[in-house]
Amino acid sequence: MSSEQASHAGIGHDVDARVDARGHRCPMPLLMAKRGLNALEVGQTLLLVSTDAGSRRDFEVFARQSGHELLQTLDVDDEFHFVLRKS
Repeated sequence: MSSEQASHAGIGHDVDARVDARGHRCPMPLLMAKRGLNALEVGQTLLLVSTDAGSRRDFEVFARQSGHELLQTLDVDDEFHFVLRKS
């Protein structure tokens, strides 16, 4: 599934903010997500797109430790899409 197909499938359509972390390696995608979530109100959602293969594990741990909800994880070609809800 390409990024365009993911978009047409409804991934990230109803999010409140988007962060493009493609090309950044750990820990930058997490830091960019934290910055994005800090700008949101409780209950709002953030879509982050990363190309860092370790980000899937990182975001699962981050959500568990931070209390934010990881609503969706999707692998799209060589990208990883995460939708988080701020708590």
